Amino acid sequence: MTQFKHITALAIFLTSISGFAASDIAAGQEKAQTCVACHGVNGNSVVPTFPKLAGQHASYTLKQLKQFKSKERDNAIMYGQALALTDQDMENLAAYYAAQTATPGMAMGASAEKLALGKKLYNGGKLSDGTTACIACHGVNGKGIPSAKFPSIAGQQSMYTASQLKLFRQNAINQQLGTADPVRNNDYEGMMRNVVSKLSNDEIDALSSYIATLK
Repeated sequence: MTQFKHITALAIFLTSISGFAASDIAAGQEKAQTCVACHGVNGNSVVPTFPKLAGQHASYTLKQLKQFKSKERDNAIMYGQALALTDQDMENLAAYYAAQTATPGMAMGASAEKLALGKKLYNGGKLSDGTTACIACHGVNGKGIPSAKFPSIAGQQSMYTASQLKLFRQNAINQQLGTADPVRNNDYEGMMRNVVSKLSNDEIDALSSYIATLK
């Protein structure tokens, strides 16, 4: 409950912050031509390991691009792409992708049982170990909270979602085993790292499959 109150307070606070400088969607579309190979036309990736960007909140996309450039979010490919971008380029790209319509997601090979487990975890979390429900930050339909930079995850590629959740979870595994495998740790105050720390691979895969069906 304390964590949920913290999330809510953060969202309310950030709602009062004014938007970033005026963006040029047309310029963003032109700049996005170099992104098509991985993220697809209009940001609708058809490669399951690359995320859809269409319909993503501009605030979230902008944050990720800046963190790729600063290496706060570590990804060699995206670092190379972001390095040449100015802040205005990033704002333009973020605005362009936010203006696009995401295609429906598909949970490839997901059984009814897997989707049911994913739905249960998404809406109710896991009381046995205190895992927070995804609905708290991402909403009933997976649309997120733009003002808090909590992303829209509805219809996202299930393989991509699973890979990111496992990277967040790897922080806990590294601490437990004394390993140094790649992680993702650019979440606000470790929220995602905490949420997924006790999820199994099967639970992550089920959750990712269910998220792909949201719209």
